[in-house]
Amino acid sequence: MFSLLRQPALSRFISVRLKSVAASQSMAAKRDRDLCNPSSPDFLTFEDPQAFKVKSFWELIRALGVFRLCSFPTLVNNCGKLMTITRKVLGKQCFCMVVRPSVYAQFVAGETEGEIADSMQKMRSLGLHPMLAVPIEEDLGESTGERRYEDNLAAMLECVHMSHSKGWSKNPMMQLKITALVSPELCSKLTSLLKTEQYDLNELVRAMEGEEVMFPGLTESENTHLLLGLQRLNKIGEASVNKVRVLVDAEYTYMNPALSLITMAMMKKFSQQSAWIWNTHQCYLKESRNLLLDAIQMSIDQSFCLGVKLVRGAYMDKERKLAEKEGRTDPIHESWERTNDSYNGCLEIMLNLISEKPDRYMIIVATHNEESVRRAVTRMEELGLHRDGNSVCFGQLMGMCDHVSLTLAQHGFSVYKSVPYGSVDDTLPYLVRRAQENRTVLQGIRKERDLLRQELCHRLKEKITSAR
Repeated sequence: MFSLLRQPALSRFISVRLKSVAASQSMAAKRDRDLCNPSSPDFLTFEDPQAFKVKSFWELIRALGVFRLCSFPTLVNNCGKLMTITRKVLGKQCFCMVVRPSVYAQFVAGETEGEIADSMQKMRSLGLHPMLAVPIEEDLGESTGERRYEDNLAAMLECVHMSHSKGWSKNPMMQLKITALVSPELCSKLTSLLKTEQYDLNELVRAMEGEEVMFPGLTESENTHLLLGLQRLNKIGEASVNKVRVLVDAEYTYMNPALSLITMAMMKKFSQQSAWIWNTHQCYLKESRNLLLDAIQMSIDQSFCLGVKLVRGAYMDKERKLAEKEGRTDPIHESWERTNDSYNGCLEIMLNLISEKPDRYMIIVATHNEESVRRAVTRMEELGLHRDGNSVCFGQLMGMCDHVSLTLAQHGFSVYKSVPYGSVDDTLPYLVRRAQENRTVLQGIRKERDLLRQELCHRLKEKITSAR
C-alpha cells in the first residue's frame, strides 16, 4: 500500500525502533527473573473457572451451547445462509423466538433501553466497561443513499448520548464505522486517488466545518457526498469530545487509507488536548508497523494526541482472495507467527511512547490472545504503567473470551467489551459478519468451553450435595 504522509521523517523514530528491539531482546532474561517474583504478571494464568462464578446457571449453559455450535467450521462458514433458510422455514416471529435467547443474547446487549441498561449494569458489576457499537456498516455494492446515512448519524449520536449519560463507565468508549456515514465506493475511490493525489488535513477539517472544498479527482456528486459525510462525522466529534472516546474501526485494505485519512482529520480537530478520536491498526498487514509509525509522525507534525486500537485483523480470507483475483501481492503476513511478531512490535512501540507521554498517547490492547495480554501486562509492570490508568486498557468482544476479560478485571486492569445492540433484524447481519471474520477464534475457544464446563459441573455438584 502506501503512506498517508507526504514525506514521513521516520528518523525521529529510530530511537523508538531501537528501544523496541532492545526491549524485546531483554524480555526473555527478565521473564526468567520474574518467575521468582510474586508480583510478576505470571499470576494471569487464565485457568481458573472461578472467573465464571458470576454467571447464572442459564448463562453457562447458553455459552456452552453457542460455543459448541461455533466449533463446527461448516456452521460458521455458512451461518448467513443457514440463518436465512431457518427464517424462511420458521417465519420471522418464530425465528426471533429461537435466536433471541441463544445467539442474540450471547453477543448482543439488547434492543430496548431497559434491556441494554440491564446488560450494562451487570457488566459494570463484573468490573467491565462497555464499548457500545451500533451494528451498522456497508461494503461495496451496499450503499443506501444520503437519507439512510442521516438515519445512521442519528443512531450514532444516540450511541454517544447513551455512552455518556448512563454512567456505565467512568471513561466511556464507543465504536464507529465510517462506512455507515460515507459510502464504501467513495472510500475505495479515495484510496486509489491517494496513490497520486495529496489531501491536506486542514482542508478536510474545513470541509467538516461546512466549508465548500473541492477535492481533486472526485466528480461533483462524489465531492458533495464527501462533504456531507465529513459534516456528519463532525457532528459526532462535537457530540463526543470531552465525553466519549470514539474508536474508528478499520475495514478492508481497499478502503483503509481513506478511512485513516478521514480519521486523522477528526483527530486533528478533536484530539488536541486528549485522544478523543482513535484509529484501529490491523497487525496482520505486512505494512502495519510502518503505518503505525506514520500515524505517530503525523500526530507530532499536526500536534494531536493519538489513540490506537490494536488488533490482529478480521478480514484475512477476503483480503487474500481479492489480492489473488487482482494479481496483487498478498497484504497479509504469511504466518500466524509473523502476525504475532507484528502485533508485539506495535504494542512495544505504543507502550514505550505511553510511558514517556501518557497524556499524548493511548492504546486499547484489543485481543483474545492470552500471550499478547500477558506480554502487555508484563511491559506495563516493567514501565510502571498503572493498571487502571486511562492510557492502557484491554478489549474483547461481548460474549467471547470472558475468562480473559474477567481475570484481568479481577486484578484491577481496565477492560472493555465491544457491545453491539439493536433488534434481531439490525444485529443479525453484523453478527454473521463478525462470526465469519472471527471463525478461527470461535473454532479455537476450547479452553473457554472447558472452563465453562468445569464451573457448570461445580454448580451441579453443589446442588446435589445441598439436596442430600
